[in-house]
Amino acid sequence: MRAILAFLLVSGVAWPQTASGAKPADSPAQSAAPATQAGAQSGSRSDLSAAPAGTKLAEQPDPNLTVIPAGAKIPLTLAQAISTKNAREGDAVYAQTAFPFVLNNRILVPAGTYIQGRISHVERAGRVKGRAEMLIHFTSLIYPSGYTIMLPASVENTPGAEHNAVKDKEGTIQEDKDTGKRVEDAAKGGAIGTVAGATAGGLATGGLNGARVGAGAGAVAGIAWALLRHGPDLRLEVGTSIEMEIQRDIPVDMSRVQVARAGG
Repeated sequence: MRAILAFLLVSGVAWPQTASGAKPADSPAQSAAPATQAGAQSGSRSDLSAAPAGTKLAEQPDPNLTVIPAGAKIPLTLAQAISTKNAREGDAVYAQTAFPFVLNNRILVPAGTYIQGRISHVERAGRVKGRAEMLIHFTSLIYPSGYTIMLPASVENTPGAEHNAVKDKEGTIQEDKDTGKRVEDAAKGGAIGTVAGATAGGLATGGLNGARVGAGAGAVAGIAWALLRHGPDLRLEVGTSIEMEIQRDIPVDMSRVQVARAGG
């Protein structure tokens, strides 16, 4: 009996110690839950801060970049005289803008901007027919700071020239037709020749018949001289107004234009 009681006493003391020392293990679901929640929070933060793979940010347009459109017409004044009498193909042409070119309430080309070009073709008037003509192409636009834009531009009109006009889309400038003037010159030449011939014939023969023959020969010579000489040359004086037409869109960096204007 005493042995049974001792066994029960020892067993009762050992059991609470075993129960208090052992702790139940966490289940896999319970241990994984905090990690899953942390990963979800981290993923949501990365979704907010990072763009999807392969996405490109749109480039913002440069506010300083603008365009002088094709077909724009800019008034110029010629800086040097040009004549078909002595001009040659390849000769330089110099001009300046006479008035600011404005687009959308913005000055793209201020007045006084330098324009450079060249003579592409020149032809003098013929003796019997054909009028003097000249073809000019403008090649560069130069701001006072030195900012240079290459141009494809031509002559659209010559409002400052009295005796010539643009004859085609390429911008060929042609002297006005001078038929009336040449007839007038022929009449004057005939009259002068008549008087000179009559005088010479009379002096040579000392008679009326000699004067008549001389007058006729002089008239023919005077008319022939007037009709067979070269027609008038085409001449553009310094300060002649010329309208330039831009042939294709020209990009312009307005930040460099503004520097040019501030420096000028």
